[in-house]
Amino acid sequence: MDQKKLDRISELTRISRVRELTEEEKVEREALRNEYRAAMRASLEGTLSRTYIQYPDGTKKKVEKKD
Repeated sequence: MDQKKLDRISELTRISRVRELTEEEKVEREALRNEYRAAMRASLEGTLSRTYIQYPDGTKKKVEKKD
């Protein structure tokens, strides 16, 4: 997600503290938030896919996704 979209989320949040958002702004903010959540989730899953747990005996086990 690019900085322009993150700035827009912040701008809409600031506006919402001053006045009620219009329906279009609410829809836009929710769409941007969903996109942000998806990007963060993908980033975290990518990091965890390369993560291993090392036990005291020296063995390593890859972190597995729980369904």
